[in-house]
Amino acid sequence: MCGIVGYCGHRSAVEVVVSGLRRLEYRGYDSAGVAVGAHGRIVEAKKAGKISNLDAELAAHPLPAATAGVGHTRWATHGPPNDLNAHPHVSENGRVALVHNGIVENWATLRDELAAEGVVPVSDTDTEIAAQLLGRAVADGADLTTAMRQVAPRLEGAFTLVAVDAAHPDTVVAARRNSPLVVGVGDGENFVASDVAAFIEHTRDAIELGQDQVVTITADAVTVTDFDGNDAPTTPYHVDWDLAAAEKGGFDWFMRKEIHEQPEAIANTLLGRHDAAGRLVLDELRISEAELRLVDKIVIIACGTSFYAGMVAKYAIEHWTRTPCEVELASEFRYRDPIVSPRTLVVAISQSGETADTLMAIRYAREQGSKVLSICNTNGSTIPRESDAVIYTHAGPEIGVASTKGFTTQLVACYLLGLYLAQVRRTKYDDEIAAVVAELETMPDLVQRVLDDQDAVMRLADELVDAHSVLFLGRHVGYPVALEGALKLKELAYIHAEGFAAGELKHGPIALIEQGLPVFVVVPPRGRDQLHGKVVSNIHEIRARGARTIVLAEEDDEVAAGHASILLSLPKVSTLLQPLLAAVPLQLFACELATRQGNDVDQPRNLAKSVTVE
Repeated sequence: MCGIVGYCGHRSAVEVVVSGLRRLEYRGYDSAGVAVGAHGRIVEAKKAGKISNLDAELAAHPLPAATAGVGHTRWATHGPPNDLNAHPHVSENGRVALVHNGIVENWATLRDELAAEGVVPVSDTDTEIAAQLLGRAVADGADLTTAMRQVAPRLEGAFTLVAVDAAHPDTVVAARRNSPLVVGVGDGENFVASDVAAFIEHTRDAIELGQDQVVTITADAVTVTDFDGNDAPTTPYHVDWDLAAAEKGGFDWFMRKEIHEQPEAIANTLLGRHDAAGRLVLDELRISEAELRLVDKIVIIACGTSFYAGMVAKYAIEHWTRTPCEVELASEFRYRDPIVSPRTLVVAISQSGETADTLMAIRYAREQGSKVLSICNTNGSTIPRESDAVIYTHAGPEIGVASTKGFTTQLVACYLLGLYLAQVRRTKYDDEIAAVVAELETMPDLVQRVLDDQDAVMRLADELVDAHSVLFLGRHVGYPVALEGALKLKELAYIHAEGFAAGELKHGPIALIEQGLPVFVVVPPRGRDQLHGKVVSNIHEIRARGARTIVLAEEDDEVAAGHASILLSLPKVSTLLQPLLAAVPLQLFACELATRQGNDVDQPRNLAKSVTVE
């Protein structure tokens, strides 16, 4: 989820582009760079770290005057965050500079093709491969627009590409497939960017691009075609947000924006995870299949929301692999003399990759000879660097302190790990694994359906704005969802909220039930052994004692609906995958309730985004 800016006009391209990158730094802050065409060649400046580092580089080594250019602020997904991997990337012949958001899934195949023609990449990125292809196309006589139409269809995955050709330095060309790109239309100047925040100080007139489209901008013109060169329809619109709202995509909170980014984030986590034959391929793993077959125990370590993702993972991994799996709070792990060995696989889950408790836990595990696999969202952070293997979630920056898309993408990564282990250990047939992967790939659309149907959540927040206590119940994978729902409410609304395993209700928690108490209940899908009926019985018990039952159940579940004071319907999915959907209304509810209470949703009191001390 990187930030991209392209500009053509009458101002200094470097100043406009860098200013736009500052507005987009929330999208990535691993590195930043800018490039222009001047005197028949590409001139660039790029530095690892925040944009302030790029500012210092430009102050020390100014770029030539130019009125068109491209820039990028990076959230690393392919190759560690350093100067070499920072964008823009320049083709071997020095003609084309390219910036890129997304993932090119078939980059390795294309790299090998280029290598056979004598092109040697200088970075670790998939982006450079696309830059080299564009460079060769323009060298063969194509203009940059034609070259983009030739190259873009060859790339698999999700991407936005923005390029400038030194031979025609007053033109910028961009292409889009499953990745954001908007056009800003100004007076004697035009823009392309991953977000309107990049150009809103210059113009509020924008064009929304469709899938598989190429846009060419100059100072005076905007031309949009499809990949075949046909004129493509566009949708102009006027941006009526102020600048602060534009940085948040028009949302009032980064958290709300990140909740709504979950369909895209989940899709990004799934990108490039299987080969042409349908078998799972986790390229970031550095543990051999032979070593994974020797594993006799899996221990998941995490904190907070990540811990609840690990609890869901336990159900999936044990079900698919028949391997014992434990879930441990990282803060407790090394202080209880845990039993781990070289045949133990320790899975560390951390959004930031810098969580101190989790870092100390993996260091302890490695001292005992265990292999460590991390699930993380931040490329190049400490925990992945100190792990034997990593699965990156590719969710993009998460600014809101209360994790949302971090949680759901961690779930997806955990599912992928479980299925990969089942494939390696041969505990599931290939067609069984493929069926689960296929269902996972429907999740972005299903999460979007949940997001589109949030009227009941809004009304509920209005009605419960003065609530002092809320309980959450769930069974099986619904139990960690209940815990996560309660945590979100504690973090944001500062009220008493507790999650319980529904089967434990009569073992104590039922004493808390009183007239009017709001109780959220996550109901398992029908057909899951006896769990559905047992949870419906729990709902009946608490409603009989006066509780207000807020029931999350799959659509058309008339039995659960009959016991609900309020029903929040979920699309039908397999039991193990239901947390991906059930978590979303609980995130929305916590965000809505806190907003109505006047709380700072993005920066809740006493909390920090990354806990870097034990």
